[in-house]
Amino acid sequence: MRKLIYVADDEKNIRNLVRAFFEKEGWSVEVFDNGDLLLDAFLKKASDLVVLDIMMPGSNGFIICTKLREVSDVPIIMLTAKDTEEDYVSGLALGSDDYFTKPFSPVKLTMRVKALFRRVDMFGQKDDATDEIICGDIKISHGGMTAVCKNEPLPLTKTEFSLLSYLAENDDKAVSRQELLNVIWGYDSAVESRATDDAVKRLRRKLTDAGSEVCIDTVWGYGFKIGGKCEKSKKGTRATDF
Repeated sequence: MRKLIYVADDEKNIRNLVRAFFEKEGWSVEVFDNGDLLLDAFLKKASDLVVLDIMMPGSNGFIICTKLREVSDVPIIMLTAKDTEEDYVSGLALGSDDYFTKPFSPVKLTMRVKALFRRVDMFGQKDDATDEIICGDIKISHGGMTAVCKNEPLPLTKTEFSLLSYLAENDDKAVSRQELLNVIWGYDSAVESRATDDAVKRLRRKLTDAGSEVCIDTVWGYGFKIGGKCEKSKKGTRATDF
């Protein structure tokens, strides 16, 4: 089934350029000149990924990102002409999965979309691997891409779920930032990015809000490690209930 991507940007040449590159990959693409139109379309028919400009007529990209996160964990890539620390942090804090500053390379954007789709497919299909992980009071189900804490669902984005799942699968060791960037974000080479740190901060906050006993420890100068031993089970078997 073809992936469906929604793109909102008030610059027509950018919309057309992104659509041309995406359609060349075989993806279905719908473009909008503002975020409000994209949101209306998404509420009628959800897409597989959203590319969202920040500065647009009507509601800005931050507002649209927040509204999308209220109803979906769809991967979101933010585009902006503003290259400031505040914008970068704000976009990730609201739940976006990545951030591109204009002018950007459509080739690199396409590669990043491919990486996000690979990540979703990888963490959503675990038939031949660990299907369920229980860490303390959290149960992670790969089949449904869901995490539950004390019988209450954790409201995680796909990035946050992938991060929690990968750390839980590797509970016996610390995982480096670069490994997380490679596996979760699809960065194939060493890059300077705060994506891991910001995603971990969001995940920690949600674990705290849920009253979970699970923690994510920082290994200074290296990466992160999930606190506590996790029990894993494959499809057809059952991990101990909590």
